[in-house]
Amino acid sequence: MSAIKATVTSARGKLRERPRGEGWKPGQPWRALSRPTWRPDIRAAVISRTRINLHRKIVKHAAFTGQYPVAILSDCVVYAVDGESPLDFLPYREGKPLPGGFKLGVNPGLVKHEGTQSVLWGEGVREQFNAPELNLARYICRYSESASCSRER
Repeated sequence: MSAIKATVTSARGKLRERPRGEGWKPGQPWRALSRPTWRPDIRAAVISRTRINLHRKIVKHAAFTGQYPVAILSDCVVYAVDGESPLDFLPYREGKPLPGGFKLGVNPGLVKHEGTQSVLWGEGVREQFNAPELNLARYICRYSESASCSRER
C-alpha cells in the first residue's frame, strides 16, 4: 500500500514540476517542458477530478447533516464543530461512515484531520490581519497543532 501511495504522490508532484536551478533564467523554457512525459492536460484533468469529488462530498455532507464549510482552500475544508475530534464532524449511519461522504484515512480519496482550533483563534487571526473576509483555511491548515480541518487526499 505504501508503494502505491508513493507512486501517486510522486506522479502528482511531477505534474507540477517547476524549474530547479540549472542556470534557468525567467523567460526561458525549462527542461521539463521538452520531456515527452510532460502533460499539463493530464495534470489539469487530475486537479479537476479531485475538485469535483471534493465538492460532491461537501454537498453530500451538507444534505445529510446541514453543516456547510466555513472555509475552503484547494484541498482543505474547514468546518465549525462542537468537539476537537474529527469524529465529532463525520456523520455515521448505522455505525458506518456516510456513503459518498468524507472518510478518514491516508489513502487517495480519503481525508486527513489537520487539527483543531477554537473560534476565538480564528477571530484573532482575522483581527491580526484586519481582514474580516479572510479565508481561514489558508491559516488553519498551515498553523494548526491540533484545526477542524480535513484535507482531501
